[in-house]
Amino acid sequence: MIPERYRLFTLDQARSFVAVAEELHFGRAAERLNMTQPPLSRQIQKLERSVGVALLERDNRRVSLTAAGHAFLADAKRLVVAAERAPDNARRIAAGQIGELRIGFTAASGFSLLGPLLAEITEQMPEVHLDLSEMVTSAQVDALLDGDLDMGLARPPFDEDLFESALLLSEGLYVAVPVGHRLDLLKRDVLFQDLRNEPLIMHSATKARYFYDLVVRRIDVEHKNVRHTVSQILTMVALVSAGRGIAFVPESAKLLGVEGVSYLRLSEVKDDPVQLHAIWSRTSRNPALGSMVEIVRGGLHH
Repeated sequence: MIPERYRLFTLDQARSFVAVAEELHFGRAAERLNMTQPPLSRQIQKLERSVGVALLERDNRRVSLTAAGHAFLADAKRLVVAAERAPDNARRIAAGQIGELRIGFTAASGFSLLGPLLAEITEQMPEVHLDLSEMVTSAQVDALLDGDLDMGLARPPFDEDLFESALLLSEGLYVAVPVGHRLDLLKRDVLFQDLRNEPLIMHSATKARYFYDLVVRRIDVEHKNVRHTVSQILTMVALVSAGRGIAFVPESAKLLGVEGVSYLRLSEVKDDPVQLHAIWSRTSRNPALGSMVEIVRGGLHH
């Protein structure tokens, strides 16, 4: 017989471990799994014997994950999710919905480009199921490399050795101001010198790096005037509406429909510097991706 420590662990054991790791309490995990605590404890013990290391530390008061347990949890979650999706994928194929495309998108692209793109995909690829995930560009890059996404709608820069890309959209950079603000009453395009001493709502240099870099490369931002730092354009525009300051936003922010905000052209920004790209891994083997690439490279018919 094969020694138990060399046997493969079961899906039930992985599911049990995920429940205990998320609840950090055997009683609550057992309730969540609709089972009693003793068999749950046995499942975890068998799993640890199969893996060969301790995944949990437990005493009378608390349960915690070991370093190995933290690492194993990420893989166990992927395994459980994949197992739960497998029957649904089989049913989808049987129903004629051949294939799946997993698309990541930034919040900003969601209100400017996502609708037309999805309409085009649905029209040209009606048998492909679309799975959408909103995430920032850095998270999209990680998901593409891990094989968890097929295509991202993301901001540059990205590694051209790893990814192919297609420019989807270039748009203007505007300044958003409260309606009736002195800049709103100029009745002309705004000059950089007009912005002096205005309270600013700025993009986070870490969480919204693309927009932060784009703004500070073009505009001499007075950091002493920065009143708020945020990562989402919707939050930024809402703060402008509340009179907390002015903000630099892409032209598509107009589509948000937030009341009490005017969007003014910046006279010295002549180009359309805000870019959105479709990116995908050069090593992807998803057959449906090729058809989607043809759509994004052919341009969208708005």
